[in-house]
Amino acid sequence: MPEANPLKVLVVDDTLLYRKILSDVVNGLPGVKTIGTANNGKIAITRIKNLNPDLVIMDIHMPEMNGIETLEYIKKKWPDIGVIMVSAYNSKDSKYTMKALEIGAFDFIAKPEADTMEKNLQFIKKSLYPMIKAYIRRSEIRNLLRKAPENKKALEKKVLPATKSNDLISRMKRLASNRRVKSNVITIGISTGGPNALAKVIPQLPGNLNVPILIVQHMPPVFTQALAQSLDAKSKLTIVEATEGDIVKPNYVYIAPGGKQMKVVTDMKGKDKIIRITDDPPENNCKPSADYLFRSVANVYGEKSTGVIMTGMGSDGSAGLKVLKAKGAFLIAQNEKSCVVYGMPREPIESGIIDIISPLDQIADEIVKTV
Repeated sequence: MPEANPLKVLVVDDTLLYRKILSDVVNGLPGVKTIGTANNGKIAITRIKNLNPDLVIMDIHMPEMNGIETLEYIKKKWPDIGVIMVSAYNSKDSKYTMKALEIGAFDFIAKPEADTMEKNLQFIKKSLYPMIKAYIRRSEIRNLLRKAPENKKALEKKVLPATKSNDLISRMKRLASNRRVKSNVITIGISTGGPNALAKVIPQLPGNLNVPILIVQHMPPVFTQALAQSLDAKSKLTIVEATEGDIVKPNYVYIAPGGKQMKVVTDMKGKDKIIRITDDPPENNCKPSADYLFRSVANVYGEKSTGVIMTGMGSDGSAGLKVLKAKGAFLIAQNEKSCVVYGMPREPIESGIIDIISPLDQIADEIVKTV
């Protein structure tokens, strides 16, 4: 975003120290400016009316009106304003964070627990900067979509993959619909916007899907467990945070634990598929990494697998999908319009390896067709 027209940010936290930390980090980012602060939700709503921010960075726990209540009001009154939640690393806050993401928060950052102020500042800066860049990109795309058809040429250039015409996408869909698939596993890579997207897709799947689902959702420790619990309460399938040594069972959904890598292997007898949770290094700065999981699925299941890439920042999953495709797997990608952030599906779609490009509300149906 040009410096002359910076992204306007309102910082909301009941702690003076964190208001200062967040404001300083925001003001240190290019094309972004803090236009005000508030120490609770009620004051935040007044500030929003007066200051008209583009983005709100807000704590979950506040007096008078907490972050969840404030978020619900913002999404009802000003749905175009983005919200990034600030959460603590504990099970209680992680549940509130899941609720916030399902309500419509753009993303969240966890409050750092480093031993020095400088380390905490660097952690917040490292977390916030890519989120804000992704939010700016999403806003630009949504503005183009709203202004169509007068911006049709710009829309096609900026929103649709350069290597794909609508005719080619339609042809890909026809080819995919004619292909008979019998997958024994579904594997999904997803990041920013993921909890909300998964809350729409997973509950649509039947309880007798009869294959397992393995998911990498980019999240820190603790939060993946809360995500599994939240999805399990809504779904016919059984959703769990994966643990070392789990035997992979049909009609179970295994979510990779935050801060660890997850892969699937065949046991020594060649009978069961086993989940391994490792402390291997991050890939694409991600731990868990979709690439890491996808490679193992390709090795164990080969052509009897379906790979799904959905909303998220960065490119994690692209390389792993190529390995899956080389083994004969069937690949599904979420379309740009329904993504919160189009980063992860972009390269696989533009490279031409995807079999189906689907809006979010049809992904569950496409998954069912492959099994």
